[in-house]
Amino acid sequence: YKKYPNYTEGELTAIRSALVNAIIISEVALRIGMNDYLLLSKGEAKDNGKARQYILANTYEAYIGAVYLDQGYNVVDKFVKTTLLPHTKEIVSKKLWRDAKSLVQEKAQEFVQVTPLYKVLHESGPDHDKYFTVGIYFGSNLIAEGKGKSKQEAEQKAAEMALKVKNWLE
Repeated sequence: YKKYPNYTEGELTAIRSALVNAIIISEVALRIGMNDYLLLSKGEAKDNGKARQYILANTYEAYIGAVYLDQGYNVVDKFVKTTLLPHTKEIVSKKLWRDAKSLVQEKAQEFVQVTPLYKVLHESGPDHDKYFTVGIYFGSNLIAEGKGKSKQEAEQKAAEMALKVKNWLE
């Protein structure tokens, strides 16, 4: 709050959430070489998707816990400030703390006076491994599509594409 005094409490919470999500943390873990020290099963080793992302994020978090128990708060504080906190500037400058669905809804209401509607256009795969294609509509107009392993992920991707199509990225 000292570094970003013009942001509301809710916005600061969203920025913190964006900073400590699995995507950012796994990128940090990968960048500092944690992947090189993981012993994985053959199946896990082949997977470069979401499962690997969560393994890396969990590894980073576990490492922080172990360092805290072994060496104390000051060492952990320095490690986090060196490896994770530098991402805050990018998150704030690119407004990555605002999820695409919220941003596209705000822009759609501001510029075209509609609330976006999301519809599942296609589902494929077995029940335990579904893949979804979702369309985002402004009224009856299909604006963009997104794909993902969950409806929520596909909706976020569709919203991201809609922001690009409409040139609403800031």
